[in-house]
Amino acid sequence: MRTNTLLHPLTLRRAEPVDLHGVLALLADTAGWLHARGVRQWPREGFGPDRITPLIEERVLYLLEDELRTLDPRGRRSPVATIALDRHADPEFWTEADDPGAALYVHKLAVARPWSGSGLGDALLDWAGATAYGSGLPWLRLDCAKRNEGLQRYYLRRGFRHVRTVDLPHRASGALFQRGAADLAITAFRDLTAPELIVA
Repeated sequence: MRTNTLLHPLTLRRAEPVDLHGVLALLADTAGWLHARGVRQWPREGFGPDRITPLIEERVLYLLEDELRTLDPRGRRSPVATIALDRHADPEFWTEADDPGAALYVHKLAVARPWSGSGLGDALLDWAGATAYGSGLPWLRLDCAKRNEGLQRYYLRRGFRHVRTVDLPHRASGALFQRGAADLAITAFRDLTAPELIVA
């Protein structure tokens, strides 16, 4: 990793309602960065609270944060990264033939720009795959923009297989990927998530 996590110890935890503002800011910054590069993965301004609050309430949104930032006396706690992981298969993409219940699904994966290229996205995907494995599920799945070839190549390099592309005119996303769940050791951050299986 480019960033020394010994100097910046990182912790993964479930998002709480108080984290909403920081998550929205991170997602908006990521969406703006994507749009500046011609990628229409997410809405230009990011997501509204109506899209993120339910993920927090369902306890399926996770934050990676710099432990040193939590000591900031002004209370600024912008997340280093975020990821949602749940069992909600998008019915417009995943069919009954895919056995939608056989996987965990990644959504809203974003890494703050100062941490870009540090390997945290890789580590969060490995954590998600290990969580699926621990939940007794064989697959980790996700979807991304149909025209985001760079991101699709990234997922292929990370061991995902392109399942198919669903081309719906009202959806920017539709490139479907999956890889086998695996019990991988995660050393990039300290995992404070609850050990129970994901059931949401």
